[in-house]
Amino acid sequence: MSCQQLFFANLQRPKNGGPRVGKAGRRMLKPPPLPEPHRVITTPTQLTLFTITRDFRRFDRELHADLANPWLIRARQAARALGEARGWSRWITSDVNRALVIALSGFREGESIRSSELFPALRVRGLPVVRTAEVLDRLGLFTDDRAPAVDRWLERKLDGMPPGIHHAVEAWIRTLLDGGPRSEPRSRHTTWAYLGEIQPVLLEWSSRYDHLREVTREDIIAARDAVTGKQRESRIVALRSLFRHAKKNGQIFRNPTIRIRVPRQTGGVLQALDQADIDEAIGTATTPDIRLIVALAAVHAARPKMIRTMQLDDVDLGNRRITVGGHVRPLDDLTRRAVLDWLDHRRSRWPNTANPHLLITQKTAVELGPAGKLWTTRATRNLTATLERLRVDRQLEEALTHGADPLHLALVFGIDEKTAIRYADSARRLLESSSESLNDVKASKSDQS
Repeated sequence: MSCQQLFFANLQRPKNGGPRVGKAGRRMLKPPPLPEPHRVITTPTQLTLFTITRDFRRFDRELHADLANPWLIRARQAARALGEARGWSRWITSDVNRALVIALSGFREGESIRSSELFPALRVRGLPVVRTAEVLDRLGLFTDDRAPAVDRWLERKLDGMPPGIHHAVEAWIRTLLDGGPRSEPRSRHTTWAYLGEIQPVLLEWSSRYDHLREVTREDIIAARDAVTGKQRESRIVALRSLFRHAKKNGQIFRNPTIRIRVPRQTGGVLQALDQADIDEAIGTATTPDIRLIVALAAVHAARPKMIRTMQLDDVDLGNRRITVGGHVRPLDDLTRRAVLDWLDHRRSRWPNTANPHLLITQKTAVELGPAGKLWTTRATRNLTATLERLRVDRQLEEALTHGADPLHLALVFGIDEKTAIRYADSARRLLESSSESLNDVKASKSDQS
């Protein structure tokens, strides 16, 4: 039998004001915080009432240039070091120096140069804004006061929606972009596609409802049935993501998208390209960069994004290896010749570039980022055999050659099992159809004989 110790209130403290007994006596009590003394300004101080926006467009070099400004001298030194590291040409270095003279001739300690002040003055003179801002930012003198692009995009997309829907959708989009406590951030393209798909539905609901909690299951079904095909599946996926987020954060009481399913669209049989289309794409490869791009897509089944983000370290000429999308593959003779031709052209065209990417352009040669998507796909954009079709044709050709084995496709190209199974199924159907057509031809010949 256990015993319980009972205490009456205020009996632990002796009446004579002595120390407490028991656990209360051993507990260290924090003394109350002392009141913070009032700060009294004893010296005259000039308070800032408002910030005046500087207009660098009125800069006159003969009247306003101060080449002895210590901040200008430091910025020029930083620009010289950055230009040597990035491989800037003398024209770019000269333009950045001119821009720094405009920005820092009258600069004083404690000031900051804002993007809204710098951009108009440099753009009207044709001077580089991004590189100048990078130099100023290295010295801690630059403030980017531009509104984030995602804020402008959201404001434009959510215009016309009531606050109850506007706030819920904005919170959902920002969670997709930035991630949450238990969710990873999604790509920008996925977020754009989600909101672009359901924006017409949200605007239609905004004319009838003030909050997402008013949306019913019948509204979800009507939005689903308003479209067909792949768009039908995409719309349900986006709506399910929105209402799941709203339910998780307590913005709605129930999720109306529960148990609303859309059958997944089964892709048709992949078709191989005609040889004439492939020859047309090969005919466009007249420069070293395009020859390498076409070779990577047609031989190694590389996506356009994989091609433009490849690094110099991904090519191992000595061991005849190449890494495409994180998957190491043997380097064939055709691709090896294309790589060597491109590297020779790159070395002669941009000998001082520090860009680590394999493919660079005149713009990215003085930067560190990859080439643009439009530059990568420009050669085959209007052809039947685009880079994406060349990639699909290469994987389908591998499946046709090696007996439609999904495991072989996954090992060769590093694709996931579902994609490999789809290519194997398409190859199997093509082989069956060709076999049936061959049997029909033989049967017709035997009948004629």
